Amino acid sequence: MKTPLDSATVILTKESNQGPFKVFLMRRHRNQDFMGGAFVFPGGKLDEGDCDPDLALYTNGFTGADALRRLQAPELAEEKALGLFFAALRETFEECGVLLAYQAPGKLIDLGEGERAGRFAGYRLQIHDHSLSLKDLAEKERLSFALDLLTPYAHWVTPDIESKRFSTRFFLARQPPEQIPFHDTIEMTKSQWLSPAEALERQRAGKLLLMPPTLKTLEELNEFHSLEDLFEAARSRRIHTILPEAFMTEDGFGVRLPHDPQYTTEAYKQPPRPGETSRILMHDGLWRTERG
Repeated sequence: MKTPLDSATVILTKESNQGPFKVFLMRRHRNQDFMGGAFVFPGGKLDEGDCDPDLALYTNGFTGADALRRLQAPELAEEKALGLFFAALRETFEECGVLLAYQAPGKLIDLGEGERAGRFAGYRLQIHDHSLSLKDLAEKERLSFALDLLTPYAHWVTPDIESKRFSTRFFLARQPPEQIPFHDTIEMTKSQWLSPAEALERQRAGKLLLMPPTLKTLEELNEFHSLEDLFEAARSRRIHTILPEAFMTEDGFGVRLPHDPQYTTEAYKQPPRPGETSRILMHDGLWRTERG
């Protein structure tokens, strides 16, 4: 069984005049061997540099103990817990150009101004190709990173039937003022803001490809009527690791989630949730959620 790689992904949100809120989704290149063509949240694997202990000097007081407590993962070392927050922050900057950082106490960095916007666009490419580190960026621009604005939401682990496996921490974040996300054009081919309801409707119509974790997450987000409600619930939410359990169907295959009545992996099993979907099945090339 292949050991999952640690990774992080960020559900970037913003207020909307057409509904409760929207989330930022990007489409991966179709030629990528993992989730090619799917719409995803910004994210990627944990890099060694994300766990650099010197980065703790640029967190505005946010500590490894804070990271560990928020992730609800006592089995992790504090260094890795803090590294997962940095991975989320770094990947969001690399993939969509949004940087959660303070340029002064309590003041998020403004990337709307021309010269600074151009300078940070260059930093974004350098971070991506590893010629610049987050520590270098903090020192160059006298920044502190806003890890406190990342709210842990979920923890998904890829089933062991997959050749590439990830242990992914999902975080919520709000779009910072004066920053406009845009996909990187290196790993992504398209990006858009959609309400959870719009994304789910397009998935059902075959116009948007969503993989099981993204699909189920959007289904959950669609239950909230405002960002305030969502973030309040997330802060008090108990995070249980979700390891989907693969099974065969008459038409193909699917996965059971830990709260499905027929889920069998005891270490991850959760109590049933009547009325909530607990299975994700492949139908005609698209994933669909169903009740168990």
